[in-house]
Amino acid sequence: MSQFFHIHPDSPQQRLLKQAVQIIQQGGVVIYPTDSGYALGCHVGDKGAMERILQIRQVSGDHNFTLLCRDLTELSVYAKVENTAFRLIKNNTPGPYTFILRGTKEVPKRLLNDKKKTIGLRVPENKIALALLEELGAPLLSTSLILPGERFAESDPEDMRLRLEKQVDLILHGGVIGEAPTTVIDYSNDEPVVVREGRGDPTPFL
Repeated sequence: MSQFFHIHPDSPQQRLLKQAVQIIQQGGVVIYPTDSGYALGCHVGDKGAMERILQIRQVSGDHNFTLLCRDLTELSVYAKVENTAFRLIKNNTPGPYTFILRGTKEVPKRLLNDKKKTIGLRVPENKIALALLEELGAPLLSTSLILPGERFAESDPEDMRLRLEKQVDLILHGGVIGEAPTTVIDYSNDEPVVVREGRGDPTPFL
């Protein structure tokens, strides 16, 4: 049976965040709000928790996860970023963008794209997600909460509780949040490529 925390969207309760981080550090899988909708997350180094997420989503082991980072300092630990790219990313972060970048040795090999050795990274705007990342002091391995057979991410934590309380360890209820996919920018080469247009304005990267 999972825990279910009501988190204030503007002033997340520190006590609940500390409990959430303990659950993550002990191998837990959490559902939490981001600015692009609800997501499944776990500690970046926890292979067992990652496999549980794959099972919930019913996707294969080569599924593209994203690392949610609290700031650009953390992003640069896990990705190789050239100066020009860094400036553009800095000007649009935090924000509704996911950047595909070449991973560093800090990224577990199982998370990197087999051919390009890349990983998706982003810094969210959502206050609950940022506060959770700050308390954790590490990125969250993350993927949108899209259940098998569904086209869109789940939006209502009460529904998530009914469907998933036996499969996850914690649900952070930050209100009903509709899906708002990020704009995906591939920065694995010298020039940025807009892979998907979402909520973020792609113009700065064209």
